[in-house]
Amino acid sequence: MEFVVGGVVVRLLQGDITEVEAGAIVNAANSYLEHGGGVAGAIVRKGGWVIQEESREWVRRHGPVPVGGVAVTSAGRLRAKYVIHAVGPRCGVEPIEKLGEAVKNALLKADELGVESVALPAISTGIFGCPYRDAALQTAAAIRETAPKLKSVKLIMVVLYGEEAYRAFADVFKKVLAG
Repeated sequence: MEFVVGGVVVRLLQGDITEVEAGAIVNAANSYLEHGGGVAGAIVRKGGWVIQEESREWVRRHGPVPVGGVAVTSAGRLRAKYVIHAVGPRCGVEPIEKLGEAVKNALLKADELGVESVALPAISTGIFGCPYRDAALQTAAAIRETAPKLKSVKLIMVVLYGEEAYRAFADVFKKVLAG
């Protein structure tokens, strides 16, 4: 499924984000950039331990990444140049709007890095417990707001693991981005 927002192609895909070829892959991270499970664990398993090492070094230098914030490391063996670690909210603990902030900051960071394509997962829907529909609304709104401001990014891929996530995001994206 594909949309065009502010001249940027937004493509919704079902699959494994670690298999996607993109200038940058966004990781659904925690503030300490410890990548044990979910998307983060898969990115380190596939991309290599160097991603975890660089993440720890980033935290040593800058401190924990705030909710809604981002950090950047190399992508190791992934088919990308960078991993942008975006910290989404823990649903029920931090405001859901921080998810939109994380998406916006990840897209702006990808643009700053000069990449033409970026792949996003369903941030905060795993262990952080946000419902797919709520995450999709925040993600779509952030894309709608940020895409027209991007200069180098021409393709945003939202890569969803599983049919349930894909259906929820597709339903929301049709309403928010197709208009």
